[in-house]
Amino acid sequence: MLTSEIIWQTILSGLLMGCIYALVAIGLCLIWGLMEIVNFAHGEFLMLAMFTAFWGFALFHMDPLLSLPFCMIVLFLIGVATYYIIIKKIIKAPFLAQILSTFGLGIFLRYLAQYMFSPDFRTIKNPILSGNIYLGEISIGVPQLVASLVCIATFIFLYWFINRTEVGIALLATSEDREAASLMGINSDRMFALGWGIGAACLGVAGALMSNFYYIFPEVGFNFALIAYVAVALGGFGSIVGSFVAGIIIGQVEFVSGLLLAPAFKYAFVFLIYLLVVFIRPQGLWGRY
Repeated sequence: MLTSEIIWQTILSGLLMGCIYALVAIGLCLIWGLMEIVNFAHGEFLMLAMFTAFWGFALFHMDPLLSLPFCMIVLFLIGVATYYIIIKKIIKAPFLAQILSTFGLGIFLRYLAQYMFSPDFRTIKNPILSGNIYLGEISIGVPQLVASLVCIATFIFLYWFINRTEVGIALLATSEDREAASLMGINSDRMFALGWGIGAACLGVAGALMSNFYYIFPEVGFNFALIAYVAVALGGFGSIVGSFVAGIIIGQVEFVSGLLLAPAFKYAFVFLIYLLVVFIRPQGLWGRY
C-alpha cells in the first residue's frame, strides 16, 4: 500500500538523482551545442572521473569530496586532449566518421579500464559524506543530498559563466557561427578545446560525487550516458537549461514509474516520455532547432 511517506520519499529520491543526471547531460549538451558532435565516449569520461576519485582514496587516502577539484582538472585535461588529438582532425570529416571516432574512443577507454582495473565492482568505504538525514519518516542520504546541491551550484555557475563572461559569450558566438566568430577575432580552435574541457569537467564533478554512493566499475558510465543522450534530446539540443530540466524530469519519471509498476520498467517510461515530447516538439522542450 502506498503511503504519503513512500510517495514523498520517491519524489525526493528522483529529484536528487535527477540533479546528477542533469549535470551529466549538461556536459554532453555543451559539446553538441558548440560543435554539433555527439561524444559517444561521454559515459567513459564519467567512468574515468569515478576511478580517479577511487584511486585517490585507495592510494592517497584522499576523500572524494576533497579530490573533487583534482577530478575536475583531470577530466578537463582529458577533454582538451581529446579535442586536440582526435576531434580537431575530424571536424570537417563526414558525420559518420565523427560518430565512429568518439564511439571507438569510448570502447577503447572502457576495455582499457577493464584491462588495468579488472571488471570488479568497487566502493569507497566510510567517506566523509555518509549517513542519512530524517524528516519524519522520510530518509535523505547525505551523499545524494550534497551531490545534488553541488550539481545545482555547478549548473548555476556554468550558466553565469556562459551568459555573463567574455569567454562564455565567445563560446556562444562560436556555437552560433564559427566563421563569423573567427572574423571577430575569436579563436574557434581554442573555444572548441575549452568547450570539450568544460564538458568533461562537469563529469569530473559528477563522477567524484557519485563515487561516494555508487558502484565503480568499467561499464558504470553506459546507463548514465544513455540517459544523458535522452536528456539532451528531450531538453533541446544546445540548451543547457533544457538539459538540466530534462535530467530532473527523467529522475522523477524513473523513480515514480519504478514505484508504481516495477523497477524493471523504469527506463521504458523514460524513453516513452521522450518519444511523446519528440512527436509533439521534435526540437525538444527548449531546443532552438
